Amino acid sequence: MLNQSQRSSTTFPRSAVIPAVLLACSAAVAEEEGERAFTRSTADSVVEWGPCPEFMPEGCGLAVLHGEPAEENTDVVFRLAGNTSAERHWHHSAERMVLVSGELHVHYDGQEPVVMTPGTYAYGPAELPHTADCRSSEACILFIAFEAPVDALPGAPE
Repeated sequence: MLNQSQRSSTTFPRSAVIPAVLLACSAAVAEEEGERAFTRSTADSVVEWGPCPEFMPEGCGLAVLHGEPAEENTDVVFRLAGNTSAERHWHHSAERMVLVSGELHVHYDGQEPVVMTPGTYAYGPAELPHTADCRSSEACILFIAFEAPVDALPGAPE
């Protein structure tokens, strides 16, 4: 069994990231009796990239993999263009994330910044403000599982 420091420094090979993300999506789908398992790729024609909130940088995108953004338990992919930053923001929901591509530096208020590379898992508590910097030339693609409806608000909660 890994101790805390070993878990935080463990990364997965890039080739294992996409299957792991797809497996997570497929498992989440089987919540209701009669619902069928499925897989999605960010390149699938059924995956539609939409815009991010206005305070996010140019080139930012969001696509729903499973669920309804206005309801609980929605899985999305978030795209931050290479060499851009998402300003300080927060969510009503906790986030469970896996970086699929790029190098993402995340800084949660009151904590040391962390560097996410492909395969890195991160948990972000609800209402904890943070920033994100895509430090690679390629886009940073992040799988995010939201518990509560999907949102992103600038600044910090009041």
